[in-house]
Amino acid sequence: MTSPNADFAQWLKRSGLSNKELARRIKSAAQVWGQPHIQSDATAVRRWLGGLQPRPPVPEIIADAISASVGFRVTTYDLGFGEGDTSDRSLVYNSSFAVTVEAVADLGRADVDRRKFLAVAPFAAVAAVGPSRDWLLNTLDQHPEPGPQVRLEDVTAVKNMFGEFQKMDVLQGGGSGRLILAEYMNHHVYPLLRRAHSDDVRRALCEAAAEQTYLLGWMAYDSGEHGTAQRYLIQSLRLAEESKNAPLGAHVLAGMADQATLLGDPGEGRRLAQAGRAGLGKHTSPACLADLWALEARALAKLGDKSDAARAVAQSESAYGRVRLEEEHEWAAFIDPAYLHGEHANTFRDLGQADTAEQHARQSIDHARKQRRARRGAMSQAALAVSHLQRRDLEAAHAAGLRTVTLSHQVKSSRCVEAVQDLQRRMEPFGNHRLVADFNERARELVTAA
Repeated sequence: MTSPNADFAQWLKRSGLSNKELARRIKSAAQVWGQPHIQSDATAVRRWLGGLQPRPPVPEIIADAISASVGFRVTTYDLGFGEGDTSDRSLVYNSSFAVTVEAVADLGRADVDRRKFLAVAPFAAVAAVGPSRDWLLNTLDQHPEPGPQVRLEDVTAVKNMFGEFQKMDVLQGGGSGRLILAEYMNHHVYPLLRRAHSDDVRRALCEAAAEQTYLLGWMAYDSGEHGTAQRYLIQSLRLAEESKNAPLGAHVLAGMADQATLLGDPGEGRRLAQAGRAGLGKHTSPACLADLWALEARALAKLGDKSDAARAVAQSESAYGRVRLEEEHEWAAFIDPAYLHGEHANTFRDLGQADTAEQHARQSIDHARKQRRARRGAMSQAALAVSHLQRRDLEAAHAAGLRTVTLSHQVKSSRCVEAVQDLQRRMEPFGNHRLVADFNERARELVTAA
């Protein structure tokens, strides 16, 4: 005999919905989900209260209905229906805006709660194919349920917070502020998406939500949680499409391209960067274009295509030469010489062109030092160290490597730790040399802590 579901009963009471009204909302939501065969009535609700487990995707639909009524995210876990399929759901680029809102809200809640299933969520190598295609087609026109009007002032407050969180990421690393940002999004931003908006407010709100959802994905990426990062980026791309902001969508694709190349699929990284450039079209964001060319160059270098990689770097530099800072979006602030020269240094490092890699690395380091950007400085010092190793100059590589370790201690970034580990591997051919032993000793505390 099943036990009554006290959690579901508590949340249903808190929502103010009757059994009959909840059943009506489930049938309505099922249409949005593309599940018109799902039927429910007051009797079914009574059975669930009694402990009967509804079949997927009904638990997710119930959670959506309860969430819309109470004004903040309630998950299937909260309702006593188990974890649900949050991990898989957030990999889907859904044609319904309403379903997208609930998917990204579920993801944020699970991230804050540090649910075990999300921490081990895998990166899905083919998951970006559909989202990048659908973003380019841009054929969607969904609308949220009616409710209290959101004002432009509400959106402005959200956008003002973005700059602060982006600074936190750039200066301190993705591990510093992500859970704070996720908490903020769960309580202050995602609930706004469920409410009614005028068209201009709707676009502005989706733009602000896409920016910050992207930042959550980037922070997860920088923390080495690639499954979580991928899910945030896909939902950010969907919100960017809803905002009608093509440069923002292209920016999200740049992040997806970077991740694909890093995780060993440069072919997919190149395709995503190309999709971003195609989506930019006539829209102007030279900074975003420079980033996309830089990331395509990184992918081409991994593929061993020297001439096209060098050509892509030249295109990136040409695009950045057209940047007018006052005309760029706030999210493009980090696409600057410190970042771009750092990416170019890695491109030429992977091509084995040590002299050119060193030139770009030193320019990146100089800019990063002036801006007090320890993460970027650490990664470019690592590229510099590799350029020295490629010329068999262990002493110079050791010095740059120690600077990498020192800067990496100043931020919470798994990418910095991975850069140090990469240097350790690249020094192995030098055997038991005292400088290698010294570097490994200095790196041990950083790597062990990570």
